[in-house]
Amino acid sequence: MQESKHIKTEDIKEMIQITNPSECCGCTACASICNHNAISMVPDALGFLYPKVDQTLCVNCDLCEKVCAFNENYDTSLNLSEPIAYAARHKDMREVETSRSGAAFIAISDWILAHGGTVYGAGYTDHFRVVHKRATTKEERNEFKGSKYVQSDMNTVFKQVKEDLKKGMIVLFSGTPCQTSGLNSFVGKKLRGNLYLIDIVCHGVPGPYIWRDYIAYLERKQGAKICWVNFRDKQKFGWEAHKETFKFVNGGGKMSFTYTFYKHIMFRHSCGVCPFTNTQRPSDITIADFWGWEKTDSNINADDKGVSLVLCNTEKGKLLFEAVKHNLDVVPARLEDCLQPNLRHPSAIHPKRMDFEQDYSKKGFVYVMKRYGDMGWRYKVENLLRKIKKSIKYFLCRK
Repeated sequence: MQESKHIKTEDIKEMIQITNPSECCGCTACASICNHNAISMVPDALGFLYPKVDQTLCVNCDLCEKVCAFNENYDTSLNLSEPIAYAARHKDMREVETSRSGAAFIAISDWILAHGGTVYGAGYTDHFRVVHKRATTKEERNEFKGSKYVQSDMNTVFKQVKEDLKKGMIVLFSGTPCQTSGLNSFVGKKLRGNLYLIDIVCHGVPGPYIWRDYIAYLERKQGAKICWVNFRDKQKFGWEAHKETFKFVNGGGKMSFTYTFYKHIMFRHSCGVCPFTNTQRPSDITIADFWGWEKTDSNINADDKGVSLVLCNTEKGKLLFEAVKHNLDVVPARLEDCLQPNLRHPSAIHPKRMDFEQDYSKKGFVYVMKRYGDMGWRYKVENLLRKIKKSIKYFLCRK
């Protein structure tokens, strides 16, 4: 009798199993590398995706475990001993005004597109659901501009990147460091030559379902569909302000997503233990808002239009940045002047993070925004107390 090729469930020990949600960043490397389609990405209560294994399809090859790069042993074999730091701003002020910081990403991605390459970044689909997309033109790439304070859905992007690389194309992938680390591991060293990785200094990623419900709430309140979103509207409020703006088909709107974001109460669990919050980044180049730019150059952002921090982490990243410098105003910076908090340590997750998730699951979006956000009486009381403390402090300092 021919021996069965099926593997018994009890024999499967090496497949990826997430018992602690903080151990998974949702990058999709494990699902992408599975040749048997045994792994699917399934949302939790807040919409964060986690791998789920179909044991009837799993052949126990262990590739999913091997490809996982969300740990302290991520690949830094190409890294310089220390990143080379710059303050940078695009010379075209139109690019600066429509970008999150100094539009360094635009200068870099323009070079990739000019050389026939493809660019991957975070955009929108299905009425402002945040996803990663592929762009081959500046018009398509422009959707990647600006902040998107939601974890993006990678879907099949890792596989698309690999296909582009197999065709000999130059590829630029931009994302959070956990996404670039996962993609680097998935692609492998043989195809890494034409892949340029850019990560952002990430504060943490909120749940996609919260963002979805936020959009729906605003539309119900306004009685109209949203037609435009800006997570940080610096043209209206300036670069240092963190306020979102929405345009409706019949007017304007305002609410509390940014406030709740900075409470760290709706972040993915893995953000609190992120291994990439240091200067040995899992990418060729790191970009960010340059907080503390005054220490480097007192003039480069005097108009509050925004300035980029650029860290060249590898020789390849250094050469790429050298190739685009002519489109930027660039000032060398000391690394010690650039170490914002998430280049030192992960964000601290709010102690009521699990309460927030449970309340959201049972009672919905409006309830948690009133209880933990700035919609209810709790926020008004807290805000009043802050103002009173500030006034008392000011009065005491003048005495």
